[in-house]
Amino acid sequence: MATPLVGTADDGVFFSALPIVASVSRLPQRLEDAPGAVTVIDRAMIRASGARSLHEVFRLVPGFQTFTPSDKPARVNYHGITDDTDYSPRVQVLVDGRSLHSPLFRGGMNWELVPVALEDIERIEVVRGSNTVSYGTNAFLGVINIVTVEPAFAQGLSVSTQRGSGGVRDYSVRGGGGLGEGGAFRLSVQERADDGLDHRDVLPADRDWRDSNRSRLFDFRADLQLDARSLLELQIGRVEAHQLVGRLSIAADGTAIGPRASDPLRRADQSSTWVQARWLHALSESADLSLRYTHHVDRLDAGFDVAGRPELGRINPNGGRGVRHEFEALHTFLPVDSLRMAWGGSWRHDTLESATMLHGVGRVSRDVGRLFANLEWKPLGWFTGNLGLSHEYDSLAGAHVAPRASASFHIDEQNTVRVGYARAWRTPGTLDYKASQLASNGSIEWAGTPGLPAEGLDSWELGYLGDWRAVRMSLDLRVFHERVSDRIHRIRTVAGGPLTAQAVHELKIRGHELQWKWQPVDATRIVVGHAHIDIDADFSTLGRTLHAAAGSHLFGSGAERYFALSERSAPRRATSLLWMQRLPMGVSLAVARYWVHDIKWTRNTDTDSYQRTDLRLSYPFSGFARGGEIAYTVQSLNGAHAEERMQRIVDRRHWVSLSLDF
Repeated sequence: MATPLVGTADDGVFFSALPIVASVSRLPQRLEDAPGAVTVIDRAMIRASGARSLHEVFRLVPGFQTFTPSDKPARVNYHGITDDTDYSPRVQVLVDGRSLHSPLFRGGMNWELVPVALEDIERIEVVRGSNTVSYGTNAFLGVINIVTVEPAFAQGLSVSTQRGSGGVRDYSVRGGGGLGEGGAFRLSVQERADDGLDHRDVLPADRDWRDSNRSRLFDFRADLQLDARSLLELQIGRVEAHQLVGRLSIAADGTAIGPRASDPLRRADQSSTWVQARWLHALSESADLSLRYTHHVDRLDAGFDVAGRPELGRINPNGGRGVRHEFEALHTFLPVDSLRMAWGGSWRHDTLESATMLHGVGRVSRDVGRLFANLEWKPLGWFTGNLGLSHEYDSLAGAHVAPRASASFHIDEQNTVRVGYARAWRTPGTLDYKASQLASNGSIEWAGTPGLPAEGLDSWELGYLGDWRAVRMSLDLRVFHERVSDRIHRIRTVAGGPLTAQAVHELKIRGHELQWKWQPVDATRIVVGHAHIDIDADFSTLGRTLHAAAGSHLFGSGAERYFALSERSAPRRATSLLWMQRLPMGVSLAVARYWVHDIKWTRNTDTDSYQRTDLRLSYPFSGFARGGEIAYTVQSLNGAHAEERMQRIVDRRHWVSLSLDF
């Protein structure tokens, strides 16, 4: 019989052992041996969370922040450090080894263009802590590594639909089959749509926006077993997203008068198309070689014509075309019995084109080459040491070296203590160096900053891992102290001048985070996450100079908004609770509860503390085809609240899901 596409977790082993992870050092390691804290989210947790979009899953990860999108796309941050942009540049996001960051999206991740369906995710490994050693500068604060279902385990056909309030209307078809001898493929096609948040839920003066979302996904993967030692993975896909952006001119009673001339309400069309090939070869029983090539093209068009200014042409804020080619080689082996090593290198070539963002500049190219190595040393049963080092050369940002060291002390089979240090860098986006953004009034709104330094990070951590299998319970505790140098903000340095990216802040980030799992009986699972984060900001040397410069955004009291953005970019306290309960007759109930302290996503917005409850009730059935599932999901069960800004209200939304396997 073919394996169903929608898998089920084995209740008896869900919490029976800590998982094996490969996202920290690029070596498969027991969690207690890894040089950092990792949260593993499997398929059961993804379904139970009630998430409809991928970004919502990360509410369950301690230290992570996200929000429900509106006319502003979703973002996912770790420990704050947010920018006045729509993208997330400081946490590396990978799908089967492919980075989702793009030169078009300011070097960050566009969460409206997620290239994988939730049903196709096998697990997500979230590295809570810097990992530039293994994945480059975008892994400045952490890594989200998404591993998809292997085609061999996705045979057959599955169709599903979701319909509900807020205009929720989703459809997907997923299929898989064999390819010759030893080969298999998986194909997913999905369309999602909703009416977004309701502008009528806010005060009349704030009703100058509208919300509507639609996306389409095509995702194909084939695995070909070339011989007993070699496997070739091929992936190709495309994702498109369409949203409303811009503003309306409104009357005092909130009635729309018409589009705002400088930023009219309009549709934004964006897409990402990708091809990836990865060759995996077993050199011996203890050595492997992996070669990967990735190519992806990203586009965004939110352009409009300025009335009465035909000489400006089409103004397309943030729009353009970004292209990336990337090659990577990875070699893992055992030099001696007590040592394991992963080392390799990568090269990528980025190009960016935008008539608006690079006005008068033309196409910009960027090359980045990187060498990296990670070493695991286990001389004794009670000790594991990890060392890592990377060197990266960037044609725009120069050369940077990132080291990491950690030591894990296994007190016994159930208790491990870890200490670690990492040095990391985040090179700014291409536009930070080269921007020449044409505004709707004909001026240059944003100009690049040649010679802009990279943001630096020194991170110290103390970790504890408890694995109490006798009571089916585990605890992961991380205490951290992070120092960020040259934190970059976009500011005006002179009155009437363009915005420029400047390294104006130094940050100290201190706190702790924990994740506790417990399965008291086979039918009950509980996952609790909690984070306490304190951020203190001070001026850098350049920041102090600009603070004294009349006309600068940092002059006098103007600096307070930027301090507030740095210091309140993460909630001081945030807690999540996921309760999964199997009921009689195969019914499953899951409840997720979130408590989030106030947060500031941009310098001009605020969000008060809020609580949110999501619920999912599901029933698997048989007797038709190969079976299926019907489920009811409600988000924000406890009612209206704000998550990104007080002018965007997230209210109750619910839908019914039906999936059938053939």
